[in-house]
Amino acid sequence: MAARAANAIGRRIFLVATEESGDRLGAGLMKVLRQRLGDAVQFEGVGGRAMARQGLNPLFPIEELSIMGFAAVIKQLPKILRLIRQTADAVIATAPDILVIIDSPDFTHRVARRVRARNASIPIVDYVSPTVWAWRPGRARAMLRYIDHVLALLPFEPDAYRRLHGPPCSYIGHPLTEQLASLRPNAAERARRDAEPPLLLVLPGSRRGEVRHHLEVFGQALARLRAEGAAFDLVLPTMPHLVDTIGAGVANWPVAPKIVVGEQDKRAAFRSARAALAKSGTVTLELALSGVPMVTAYRVSAVEAFILRRAIRVSSVILANLVLGREAIPEFLQENCTPENLARALRPLLSDTPERTTQLEAFAMLGAKMSVGGTPPSVRAADIVLATMRTGRRQ
Repeated sequence: MAARAANAIGRRIFLVATEESGDRLGAGLMKVLRQRLGDAVQFEGVGGRAMARQGLNPLFPIEELSIMGFAAVIKQLPKILRLIRQTADAVIATAPDILVIIDSPDFTHRVARRVRARNASIPIVDYVSPTVWAWRPGRARAMLRYIDHVLALLPFEPDAYRRLHGPPCSYIGHPLTEQLASLRPNAAERARRDAEPPLLLVLPGSRRGEVRHHLEVFGQALARLRAEGAAFDLVLPTMPHLVDTIGAGVANWPVAPKIVVGEQDKRAAFRSARAALAKSGTVTLELALSGVPMVTAYRVSAVEAFILRRAIRVSSVILANLVLGREAIPEFLQENCTPENLARALRPLLSDTPERTTQLEAFAMLGAKMSVGGTPPSVRAADIVLATMRTGRRQ
């Protein structure tokens, strides 16, 4: 123990995470790093409550960066740029053994570029790849200048970096693969999943902008489904900060959903649900690993849609489809996201139909495609961070 602590003296690790998902990843990484390095390791940087519980004293509350949509970003741009400068200055002042940036590339990569320009000796690891495989592929080659290793959460990403001539990239596994026990139903939950009326989930998003774009059309689709004679119980999982927004948005729905709050109640609903109507995102992987067939949708503002149509280079925006390598899950984007389309695709998923069977068979393959053996992603991430810290910058 003394030898391990001695080796850890002077180790400073600077981490930057600006969203709750990144905060959870950072906390898991910090826990493993402390187990490996002992109490002498020092953590500094930006993070949320989970990272604070692991010993981080954040530079500023990450809630200051809870900004959604192009217009909001433009309005808050001076503040964002100030926080980028503040964070980069803190890294330089700390002179850490390594900088780990976690997701949120619009913020974290700007910090990384500033740090590399001012102190090229600090190794930098990027935990969660930007979507270079979906849009702006030139970012991968540009990252060579300031990123030493990318930790990928999706199995196809290392090949994308090789193809795009980016920095070294390793698939460490997705955090959801560590949580399968909380996603798979027990006997009672399986019985509820098979019981009538079926339990239907509706998931309009985790940010106010997403909810605003999806809640009305989702309500209209469910009203159409009910008018066509479909029976179902409705559950809408959400987060505490969205309860009032959700409550006001569903007040006039003809089918009143049961609103559940928090991760534990959300997972419980997943384990009992027959099907789901969801905004695309990581939640599609959660639903697929839980064995819940779904219809997915995505709407943004007209300006954002104009930009994204010219930038996106993949055939699907559904993560589960991308991992599977085929479009097993139906998706309805922008003008195709209509009540009629959503209701028509959702209805077969409520009973034993070929459409439902097709999705379930695809989901059975998903776990194997995302597996990295018995090593948790947080441990694999820590191994690469420590190896990069020991060897220093990639030359």
